[in-house]
Amino acid sequence: MLRRLALTAVASLAALSAAAPAATALSPLVPLPPLPVIHDDWFGGQETRTRLTVTVSESGNPVADGVFELECGPAGGSHPAAQRACDLLDEAAASGKNPFVPTDRNAMCTLQAGGPAAARVQGTWQGEDVDARFSRSNGCEIARWNNLVPVLPSAR
Repeated sequence: MLRRLALTAVASLAALSAAAPAATALSPLVPLPPLPVIHDDWFGGQETRTRLTVTVSESGNPVADGVFELECGPAGGSHPAAQRACDLLDEAAASGKNPFVPTDRNAMCTLQAGGPAAARVQGTWQGEDVDARFSRSNGCEIARWNNLVPVLPSAR
C-alpha cells in the first residue's frame, strides 16, 4: 500500500512538472504594470525638501551660538526663527539664487574684519545636498553671511 502511494505521488509530480512548461509556452508572459511611487502627501503629510543643521559659534550673541535644526514645509525644528528662515530660503529658490554657494575665489573683497563668527550649514535644501561654511573674514563673506540672516544669526 505504501509503495502504491509513493508511485502515485511520483507519477503525479512527473505529470505536473511536464505540464507546467507546456502551459506557459502556449500563453505569452504579460509584464506586470509598474508599481506606483508613494508620495508623503498621500498619507496626509507634506514632503520636507529642506532639512538643515545650522551650527554657529562666536557670533557675539551667546543665545545664537549652538546647533539648530531647521525644517521647511512646514517650518519647524529647533531653529529660533524657523518660519522667517524658511521664507528667506523660499524667496532664494523662487529667484533661482543658491545662498549656499561659496564666494568666488577671484572676487575682489574689501579687507575688513567682521569678527570671529563662524557657521556651517549642512543638510538638504530644495532636495539638494548642502555643506556650506560661513565666516565674516572679509567684505564678501560678511555680505554672504548678512544675506542669509535669519538662517544665520545677526552677528555683532
